Amino acid sequence: MDTEHQVIHSRFVQKDYTESNEWRDVCSIAEKLIDYLNSPTTLAKIYSANQPKQSSSEVQKVFLEKATELGFQDESKGLFKDYANHRLRPDYFCKLNESGILIEVERGKTNQNNMDFLDFWKCHICMHAHYLFLCVPQQLKQNSKSNLVSRPYKTTLNHMSAFFEPANYTNVRGLFLIGY
Repeated sequence: MDTEHQVIHSRFVQKDYTESNEWRDVCSIAEKLIDYLNSPTTLAKIYSANQPKQSSSEVQKVFLEKATELGFQDESKGLFKDYANHRLRPDYFCKLNESGILIEVERGKTNQNNMDFLDFWKCHICMHAHYLFLCVPQQLKQNSKSNLVSRPYKTTLNHMSAFFEPANYTNVRGLFLIGY
């Protein structure tokens, strides 16, 4: 295992929310999650789950223990009941005063299938959440025989940053992009 590897993150917030109590609460929750993810035991679990031929559900399991402790519910149903595709659901949801936070954990399809954009869109249309924790691999090998490594975190960072330019604001007030 690469002992230098740590979970990294970037945060984005709309200007009107930078000093809000809501954003402070979101940051506090994110920091607790990131601290947990950076513990040596959790890093080893993440490394094991982020191997070729593993699904994102294996990575989700690593997040689940701390996410539930922080008040997240696994795959909350009913958040999108007012939409035609009412079967949409996030990986995790946490109610936060008048808003909420979605957690989406991606792995192999992050950029190839535009799952990063789908996750952002889900948060954008969710009337119950204005904040997104989007968790993606820093590096990804699609198979054990290939030397080709994609960099989903870097690509997703480039994708998401544009949404936090004032001319491009959406209903997503803040985003923590977490690179595992």
